[in-house]
Amino acid sequence: MTEGHPHERARDLMSAGAECIAAHETLDRAAQMMRDLAVGALPICGPDDRLTGIITDRDIVIKCVAAGHDPSRITAAELATGLVWIPADATVEEALARMVEHQIRRLPVIDNHRIIGMISEADLAKHLPDAQLADFCHRIYAT
Repeated sequence: MTEGHPHERARDLMSAGAECIAAHETLDRAAQMMRDLAVGALPICGPDDRLTGIITDRDIVIKCVAAGHDPSRITAAELATGLVWIPADATVEEALARMVEHQIRRLPVIDNHRIIGMISEADLAKHLPDAQLADFCHRIYAT
């Protein structure tokens, strides 16, 4: 990947104010929140308000609905995918590398043990030079 601006950090790329879903909430509630917030993923937070995972619209469809489960009976915690995140002061290059390494398109940004935002492909498209964005997309979609 090409180098981004050396002073840019994950916090400079992210969309601030990611809203969490509580781990005990059901998937139908998660889907409603995604609709209302116009997002495709929600961070999952435990009772201490700390990040415990992330759930995507695709997770709900593939792992719940298509598997014949009732989304009003399955909790967000039950479907939570791996806990991958980036510190707010990490470089843009570190954030991109983490996304490529884990083949993810959304990355929670953490500061003082709390989620402060998410980096999505839309955020990358707004902030990265075309060549760097193209390289990222190639690495994510080619594998």
